[in-house]
Amino acid sequence: MQYFQAVQQGKQRASKSQMKMFEVAGFGMLTLTTKKIDGKFHPVGEEEFTAVIESPDGHVAVIVDKDGFTKAQSKAVEKDEALLIYKKLRDTGISEYPKKEIQIWSETKPTIQNEDSV
Repeated sequence: MQYFQAVQQGKQRASKSQMKMFEVAGFGMLTLTTKKIDGKFHPVGEEEFTAVIESPDGHVAVIVDKDGFTKAQSKAVEKDEALLIYKKLRDTGISEYPKKEIQIWSETKPTIQNEDSV
């Protein structure tokens, strides 16, 4: 798949996730539309999983594909609020991301939704 095609298809998929985030959090930011695997660009996946990560500005609820590439995120908030957004996303039928790390922008971040208080 050519880069332009991957971006177009990924943007459609990520936009759907962004709208779901917007519905539960009142804000949804589009993050990644493509992922690079084995040197080739692919659109982010259609699957949707949710997790919470720590960001430099606070905590963020995210929607990721099966490979952990973020498609949408909440704004940075206090940990309790991020966990509440995460729970609301789960209540809409989105499963918890089963792995311990996600990919956001060019960084790998650990998921924290299962730390002590959830």
